[in-house]
Amino acid sequence: MKERNSILIVGVGSIGERHLRCFGATGRAELSICEVNAHLRKTIADRYEITQAFENLDEALSSRPAAVVICTPAHLHIAMATAAAKVGAHLLIEKPLSTSLDGIAALREEIKRRTLIASIAYVYRAHPVLTKMREAILSGRFGPPVQIVATCGQNFPFFRPAYRETYYKDRASGGGAVQDAFTHVINAGEWLVGPVNALVADIGHQVLAGVEVEDTVHVLTRHGSVMGCFSLNQHQSPNEFAITVICRHGTVRFENQQNRWRWMAEPDSPWHDEVGDQLDRDTLFTLQAEAFLDSLDGHRAPLCPLEAGIQTLEVNLAILNSAESRQWQVIN
Repeated sequence: MKERNSILIVGVGSIGERHLRCFGATGRAELSICEVNAHLRKTIADRYEITQAFENLDEALSSRPAAVVICTPAHLHIAMATAAAKVGAHLLIEKPLSTSLDGIAALREEIKRRTLIASIAYVYRAHPVLTKMREAILSGRFGPPVQIVATCGQNFPFFRPAYRETYYKDRASGGGAVQDAFTHVINAGEWLVGPVNALVADIGHQVLAGVEVEDTVHVLTRHGSVMGCFSLNQHQSPNEFAITVICRHGTVRFENQQNRWRWMAEPDSPWHDEVGDQLDRDTLFTLQAEAFLDSLDGHRAPLCPLEAGIQTLEVNLAILNSAESRQWQVIN
């Protein structure tokens, strides 16, 4: 039996616990955790029978894990990732990569110097149905994309009732709709039709009680010749996420809640549905963990390489700048 990779999970709040659980589900990892909160550290270690539970990152990195999964608030990601890279650990970094570009160049250089694998945890890139739709687009079957339209909404108080007490309430720690949920939508769009090179945005706090950060986002984008329109809110009743890509010779649409992608190639003809197996949220994160472990074993490229994560970070920052300045932003 092949030796299992040692994986250190840094931060075991909600998303860190999910990564811990889903890496465990692969059966391919020896798991340890790092958590500054003593009560939480013991609770999670006991719950998942983790024998190595560290209080601080330096102590955890001294154990020389093969890879580190960084699940702390976004403003801490770069410093922690750089420290892990310096001891030769591969990286899976939760989204968004950061809340600014500070330290990015040093992290990039450290990863390059040590030839490390670094992936950003944009989990929709692990979705089997969205992957199949992307493959169909890239095959040229429907002609080149000319437009992308994405709509997304969810009731935050229902699905994440603790939002007032988490990083979400403060943009400096990765909070607000742009950096929390909308960044997933943008990254998926860039994966489908290419990077955003210009945008104009409007954001606002419309409904959510107990916070002041934006809960509604509208963005017009340019991906080279492809025109885009993205919207999201975190207060509507329907829980939905759909991305439509209009190509020269047909239209494709991913509908997350129905777990399907659809296509239409003739005007006013019926949709043709391609339905995937039902997935729960853990399954998607387990597929992401499997893909990352495959990357460590040399079997595939990272789902979202560092450079793609940096690109989406630049889009996040451009959205916030555009909303403040009321001007188009150009992304180099």
